[in-house]
Amino acid sequence: MSEPIRTQDITRPPKRLIKGLAQVGSATAAGELARLGIRNPHLTGLVTHIPGKTVVGPALTLQFMPKREDLYGVDEYADPERQLHRHALYHTRPGDIVVVDARGDLSSGCFGDMMLTYFKGRGGIGVVIDGCIRDFPKVQRLGLGLWLKGVTPNFHTQTNLMPFAVNVPVACAGVMVMPGDIIVADDDGAVVVPFKLAPELLEKAAAHSEWEDFSRQRLFEGGDLRKYYPLSAEARVEYEAWKKKQAKKPKAKARKKGK
Repeated sequence: MSEPIRTQDITRPPKRLIKGLAQVGSATAAGELARLGIRNPHLTGLVTHIPGKTVVGPALTLQFMPKREDLYGVDEYADPERQLHRHALYHTRPGDIVVVDARGDLSSGCFGDMMLTYFKGRGGIGVVIDGCIRDFPKVQRLGLGLWLKGVTPNFHTQTNLMPFAVNVPVACAGVMVMPGDIIVADDDGAVVVPFKLAPELLEKAAAHSEWEDFSRQRLFEGGDLRKYYPLSAEARVEYEAWKKKQAKKPKAKARKKGK
């Protein structure tokens, strides 16, 4: 058998960042990133195939290239360890998300049931592909979040693509993704949070989410949109008073086990 291909692992963000960003939706993340200078962090065109699923975690990256037959054969079982898409999944740790630059190809299935079952078993939580997977009827039962351009019955080398590099910078749906960047994905779509901007994003998003909670409550009660969204100077005074009142409310005691 050929010598296994060597690939590098990723640097994962602190768990506190992942936990914090798990409370931030993709819409808030995208908006706050725009204010931090990231023009478009949204992986446009990738839609959830598991409605209601939300995932937040670091990106393992996989890059596909147009297939060249002298470099990559069509027999997917002839020498499995030479298949780089397998090696991308070998790096999986609990909470990881695999992000694939599949060139927007709609005829090549980058992963199928067996590969993604392995990914799930290793603790993977999400799959973000500028392209397709195969075996969707089985894969959808694994509990993974799936943000894809589509599905196909074909395997990858059956048509146009070959896996080329693992844990390198990739262009997924026109957005640069670095290994270890944080993906925030939900029904609105998948957003890339640059590793270094994650702490600042979390701080700003938490503040944004809090005043939106207040504004949403007031709007639901019939409040004036012009006053409460965004907060006017008058409404901000009201918001600060509301925030102090919320802080003074006693927290509900945790129920004892067995009750």
